[in-house]
Amino acid sequence: MLDRVIVFDTTLRDGEQCPGASLNPQQKLEVALALDRLGVDVIEAGFAVSSPGDFEAVRLIASKLRRPVICSLARCVPKDIETAAGALKPAKRKRIHTFVATSKIHMRYKLRKAEDEILRVAVTGVKLARKFTDNVEFSPEDAARSRPEFLFQVLEAVIAAGATTVNIPDTVGWAIPSQFGELIRQIRQEVPNISKAIISVHCHNDLGLSTANSLAAVKNGARQVECTVNGIGERAGNASLEEIVMALKVRRDLFKVETGVHTAEIYKTSRLVSKLTGFAVQPNKAIVGANAFAHESGIHQDGILKYRRTYEIMHPKDVGYGE
Repeated sequence: MLDRVIVFDTTLRDGEQCPGASLNPQQKLEVALALDRLGVDVIEAGFAVSSPGDFEAVRLIASKLRRPVICSLARCVPKDIETAAGALKPAKRKRIHTFVATSKIHMRYKLRKAEDEILRVAVTGVKLARKFTDNVEFSPEDAARSRPEFLFQVLEAVIAAGATTVNIPDTVGWAIPSQFGELIRQIRQEVPNISKAIISVHCHNDLGLSTANSLAAVKNGARQVECTVNGIGERAGNASLEEIVMALKVRRDLFKVETGVHTAEIYKTSRLVSKLTGFAVQPNKAIVGANAFAHESGIHQDGILKYRRTYEIMHPKDVGYGE
């Protein structure tokens, strides 16, 4: 039996933070219903404290969807966590995702807090979130640039405080695959109580490596991947759901894991997100681009006509293309 990788979709939270991608609550619900059909495990529906619109979107999605876990982001701040809990109240399955930065640059210039203060804030935040749900995720923001020994200390403390998922963000897209995979391996080795939590990753695409970093993490033991449809998100975007899911499926021989995603729904979901956000999918975008299964070269066309797998590693129907 293969290990299961949890697909955590943050299209409606991190993806929607992309400039120009604002969605109203009804549009967010439409995307959430598509994500439900797609079969993602967790839907991060918004950042409830950030605006009345986000609160309403989280509340609406929490009240309508019953299968997936519905999640709201919250800083390790009591108001954030309590607001997230309020928005998630109707949810059958809920998660509070709380975070605080742990890198030296963030602690010094953004938060103006020392390591001992950050540790205390993280533990307090997780303990408060646990009062509202036993499904609590903690993220040490900018983990990829954090001092490893401090990162391990924080992770151990938040797991002891009740975090059931610890998410390792490459917040600014700084990591490279070999480094990021090694960080996940070290976390498994150096955090004494890591077996009590699921290791998750959240990678940004500033160097074009978000999917590669996510896959390196899975190879080294991460069992949740945070991603967005079409890879939308702040700056250069997030790890792309369709790329990660299809890489794990096509190269199951290498990763030896599976997801619960119904891949035939990928193309329709991609087009819906593109339509509602107004962000066109580039023609050469992997998996969902208009040219992803097109063949211009005569040599390629000849090969495809003789035997499709000479130039196609997946069938267009696998992702719902052309249906």
